[in-house]
Amino acid sequence: MLRNGLLFLLLSGLIAGQEPTQVTSGGATIEVSFAPGKLDVPRARLLAWISNAANAVTEYFGRFPVEQPRLMVRPSESRGGVFHGTTFGGRRGAFTRISVGQTTTERQLDDDWMLTHEFIHMAFPDVSGESDEHHWMEEGMATYIEPIARAQIGRMTAERVWRDFVRDMPQGLPQAGDQGLDRTPTWGRTYWGGAIFWLLADVGIREATHNQKGLQSAMRGILGAGGNITADWAVERVVEVGDQATGTTVLGDLYKQMKATAVHTDLDDLWRRLGVQAKNGTVTFDDHAPLAEIRKAITAK
Repeated sequence: MLRNGLLFLLLSGLIAGQEPTQVTSGGATIEVSFAPGKLDVPRARLLAWISNAANAVTEYFGRFPVEQPRLMVRPSESRGGVFHGTTFGGRRGAFTRISVGQTTTERQLDDDWMLTHEFIHMAFPDVSGESDEHHWMEEGMATYIEPIARAQIGRMTAERVWRDFVRDMPQGLPQAGDQGLDRTPTWGRTYWGGAIFWLLADVGIREATHNQKGLQSAMRGILGAGGNITADWAVERVVEVGDQATGTTVLGDLYKQMKATAVHTDLDDLWRRLGVQAKNGTVTFDDHAPLAEIRKAITAK
């Protein structure tokens, strides 16, 4: 977490020499600052990009995670597109810093995932403490939920959500010599191993509750109990509160299985049961598959 007062003021744009503007979503007022620099896209288009990302998070979590977050957009001459997103929390509140290339197009903003990912971090407590032992839980959560949240507001198709999952989740499978998620801080296991954990949790909760609840219910329960980025929680509290919200033990059981032991998930079998059929980069759905209704519910509004 960022704790140096002067550094925080600099990063949050309060000494940037520009008046901030505001974007509202889900009961929150996001203070948006623009660092000095040129961007080819109009300011109104940038604010619409921010609003879309915030609204996706609001849709998934039921409200925006914190009431008065700050966002700094940093123009960059180095390249086009959105990059270098980072989100901080702690006692000073929630703050996201993100870079946008000068030549970024409106289409690139429409297709951006990074700002939604960063805003999702605001909806989860800091479980890393002084180490990165549980960093996978935070990053995997944002990696898994981001495309689903965008799909729920119509910014992404369900076909693309599952196509990308099929393509990218194998990067999170354990490699030779890997241990559990708490003990293997590689990039693949942190982001996509974490995403596999949350996918399995989502499916498991839905199976246990006959598709009446899912991971979304657990996440809203965690947020409702004060578990946003400004709070420090033990990982045990996260899984306990999440399980209470769904009336299951899925999160606790899954964490016990995967925290210290390299668990191999048969993703091909999971896709088959969900009715996700991938071929040559294209995904089609089998609505007669055993878990087809669960697949539909995951991305439904």
